[in-house]
Amino acid sequence: MLVTRRRKRRSILAALALVSATVASLLPVGAARADDPPFIGWSAALPSFAWTYDPSSSDECVSGRISCVDKVINRMQKRLDPLATSCAHSAVFGLAYLRTTEVYRRTSATPGFYEDPGYVNHEDATFAALYFDAYDNWSAGRLSLVPPAWRIAFDAGTDRRVSGVGDLLLGINAHVNRDLPFTLAAVGLTAPDGSSREPDHDKIDKMLNMVVEPLIAEEAARFDPQVDQMRTPYGLGYTGLMQLLVAWRESAWRQAEQLVAARDDATRDKVADAIEAQAALNAKAIVAATSYFAPLTSTRSRDQFCADRAGEGAE
Repeated sequence: MLVTRRRKRRSILAALALVSATVASLLPVGAARADDPPFIGWSAALPSFAWTYDPSSSDECVSGRISCVDKVINRMQKRLDPLATSCAHSAVFGLAYLRTTEVYRRTSATPGFYEDPGYVNHEDATFAALYFDAYDNWSAGRLSLVPPAWRIAFDAGTDRRVSGVGDLLLGINAHVNRDLPFTLAAVGLTAPDGSSREPDHDKIDKMLNMVVEPLIAEEAARFDPQVDQMRTPYGLGYTGLMQLLVAWRESAWRQAEQLVAARDDATRDKVADAIEAQAALNAKAIVAATSYFAPLTSTRSRDQFCADRAGEGAE
C-alpha cells in the first residue's frame, strides 16, 4: 500500500513538472505587469473568518454543519445570476464553482464518503471565503488586497480578453494554486489524533470527477461553445482538465505542508511568496495562451451566443 502511494506521488510530481514547464513555455518575455500589487504576507491576506475547526462550536461554519455549505451555495447562486444574465465572462468560473459546491454538498451528505465530513465542510467554507473576499475587494477597487493571480483573472474577464477556456482556467488556477494551500495550512493538515487529513483531501478528487464532464457541457451550452474543446498539457476536454486538477491539488497539499513546517514567520512568508508568484505566472501564461487576437479571433460570437441563450431563458 505504501509503495503504491509513493509511486502515485512520484507520478504526480513528474506530471507537475510537465505542467510547470508547459506553463513557463507559454509565458511571453517581459509579461510581468508593473501594476501588480505587492505581496503583503499571507497571514495579513486571510479573510476575517474563524479558521480553526471546532465541532462543538455554535457557529455552523466553524463546526462544519451542512447548513453552512447550503449558505455558501446560496451566496454563489446570488452572485452568479446577474453575471450569467449579462453574459459577464466571470460567469464561467462562477458557474464552475457553484456546480462543484453543489456536488460537494451531495457527497458530504453521503454517509462514509468522507472520514470527517464536518472538517471538510469547514474547509469548504473557508476556501470559498478567500474567493468571495478576492472578488469583493477587486469589485470595490481595493486592489492591494487582491492576490495577483485573482487580479489577472478578474481583469481578463472584465476586458473580455480571453476565451471561455481561459476564463475557466484562470479561475481554477487562482483558487487551487493560490487559495488552496493557504486554506489547507490554516484549517490544519492533521486530525486531533495526529492522523493525516490527506485521505479526505484525495476524496475531493473523486468528487471532482463527478463534476467536470457535465460542467464542461453546461459551460459550452450556456457561455462559450468552444469550452468543450479545451486543451491542457494532459489532452483535450474532460480528461485533460480532470488530470490538471488532480495535479494542481496535489501540489497545493505539498505547498500547505511547507507552510505548516516553516520554522518561523519569515520562512513561512517566503513559501507564501513563492505560492503567489507561481500562481501569477500560471495566470499570465493562461492569458497568453487563450487571448483573442483581432481580427482573427474575437469575443463577439461567444457573446452573441450567450446573449441568445440568455434570451431563451437557458438554465
